[in-house]
Amino acid sequence: MNWMEKELELLAEDSLERFLRDSAPVPECPGYTVRGERLLLNLASNDYLGLAQHPAIIETMREMLLTEGGGSGASRLVTGNRPPYGRLEEALATWQNSEAALVFANGYMANSGVIRALMGRGDVVFSDQFNHASIVDGIVLSRAEHARYRHNDKDHLKLLMNKHRDKRRKLIVTDAIFSMDGDQARLRELVELKCEYGAMLMVDEAHSGGIYGERGEGLCYELGLHNEVDIHMGTFSKSFGVYGAYVCGSRNLIRWLINKARPLIYSTALPPSLVAGVSTALDLVKVDYWRRERLFSASRLFRSSLCEAGFNVINGDSPIVPVIIGENEKTLRFSHALEGEGIAAVAIRPPTVPEGTARIRFSLSAAHTDKELIDAAALIRKIGLQLGVLSA
Repeated sequence: MNWMEKELELLAEDSLERFLRDSAPVPECPGYTVRGERLLLNLASNDYLGLAQHPAIIETMREMLLTEGGGSGASRLVTGNRPPYGRLEEALATWQNSEAALVFANGYMANSGVIRALMGRGDVVFSDQFNHASIVDGIVLSRAEHARYRHNDKDHLKLLMNKHRDKRRKLIVTDAIFSMDGDQARLRELVELKCEYGAMLMVDEAHSGGIYGERGEGLCYELGLHNEVDIHMGTFSKSFGVYGAYVCGSRNLIRWLINKARPLIYSTALPPSLVAGVSTALDLVKVDYWRRERLFSASRLFRSSLCEAGFNVINGDSPIVPVIIGENEKTLRFSHALEGEGIAAVAIRPPTVPEGTARIRFSLSAAHTDKELIDAAALIRKIGLQLGVLSA
């Protein structure tokens, strides 16, 4: 296996090798993390609504641990389908105004499992080029043709749909908010093309669920398009502050997935305590509208501060605020310098993003105060000047 060492050396030379680093939450300091013995402002987490350390979620999970135990012991189709699952799925269906819902272990399993269950040889999946890796891998596993369209390019998508209009089944799949750019999919255009070409539409609300919509239902709800989406997917690992994923849709869709989605069929069910914790998180997401208001206010403040400083910031209104640096090595140095100033922010490099677009992906939380973000923006500007990312 000597080839691994050689390939790893090449990754290191290109500043592309990745490492695992320990981090720990700070319950008494929301919006912060600890690395080593250092307290860092956490601008890298997806805990958008600041729920990960919420005492009500923790207490629900603690109580369920005492009655249900540590694990489920089997897949859901064997003996792992504990009562908390049914309660959560009923609440999810009501929340999304759909006929039924199904909980998966995580977003990767949901996306890869759903696409593979629905599509196969002779079918075609139209996928935005900036979609999450789990969507791409689901298409590969399905053996359907992968028609990747340029990011948010309706004309290119229409060209591809014309080319493949005679395929047996057609599926358009997109992130609602793109995880590395923080911008929105043009969902109205996708609905139009779905109707025109008789395709199914699947939307991944991983980075928009909990944030958009009156009760956090997501971007589809915010735009009034939820009834036009055939497969609605979201996660519990970001705004909900817990873990897992869900799919909402028709009763027949959920019946089909129970019978055909391999990650669901062949995986041990989530621990009942975790599923119960998600139910409590869902209750909080629905009623704590102030968290969404605070998050959008923080996002506007931080984004405008970085733009005024002169950084190359991708447009958007989400809590994902990417600053494009370009060079891998310089982006790594930027991330290390930020940590030296007390800020946790990760360097995102290829293949996660296209070549030449390495970036610092800042990710905000409702737990951050205006002062913390203003002070952070000043430090980020100082480092940008020091590294030559900004000119004086």
